[in-house]
Amino acid sequence: MAAPITVEDPADPRLGDYVALTDVELRRRREPAEGLFIAEGEKVIRRALEAGYAMRSMLLSEKWVDAMRDVAAEGPAPVYTVTPELAERVTGYHVHRGALAAMERKPLPAAADLLGAARRVALFEDMVDHANLGAAFRSAAALDVDAVLLTPRCADPLYRRAVKVSMGAVFHVPWTRLASWPADIEVLRRRGFATAALCLAEDAITVDELAARRYEKLVLMLGTEGEGLSRDALRAADERVRIPMAAGVDSLNVAAASAVAFHVTRP
Repeated sequence: MAAPITVEDPADPRLGDYVALTDVELRRRREPAEGLFIAEGEKVIRRALEAGYAMRSMLLSEKWVDAMRDVAAEGPAPVYTVTPELAERVTGYHVHRGALAAMERKPLPAAADLLGAARRVALFEDMVDHANLGAAFRSAAALDVDAVLLTPRCADPLYRRAVKVSMGAVFHVPWTRLASWPADIEVLRRRGFATAALCLAEDAITVDELAARRYEKLVLMLGTEGEGLSRDALRAADERVRIPMAAGVDSLNVAAASAVAFHVTRP
């Protein structure tokens, strides 16, 4: 690999991709617009590369240079070495894992193209918490979900926090954003999918009953934290589905609910 480049000035423009990583609003606007995302930690960086994402650069503390040498040797991306103190000044937080990489995004596929070979799909409506989204992606990867659809207001699966919580699962589950929701539910219907809305409605069937119906093509719809699915989404769904609960608990965290639904409806 090319020799690592030591950087000592936090204002060095070569570190621009890594500036203010804790500013969620800034990064949420900037990263998709500039076609980049940040992978944090050795495992996540390696998984991003294995999934075919191109690296723009790496930012390493000195002790990580040897561990990441083989990764750096795979391409022409520059490797910048910094002290932990300088990394914190640039990023806005203490970089515990000592390794960051700026990666190139891939173009998102059209929903119709993503659904071609899919049989079980997760659809998240307006899920805004990056940790919940990352956890849901991890469950989707582990429990045989073929694809994930996001409504326009959903959080970014490639935001650093979501990627980290998912342990890189966001790189391996095909996903895209719907252009218009809930109108795009017709895209699902035209391709033979039944849609099941996870909710607390009294007339909802249980998730076990849903599984027993053995739909050949199924979309599991989950809503935003707190309020759940919108009225329009509930009206548009073919089924309303609940997860039976005990001990007076009325609902689960959306990431936990997604894992239960994915497991029970697993083929």
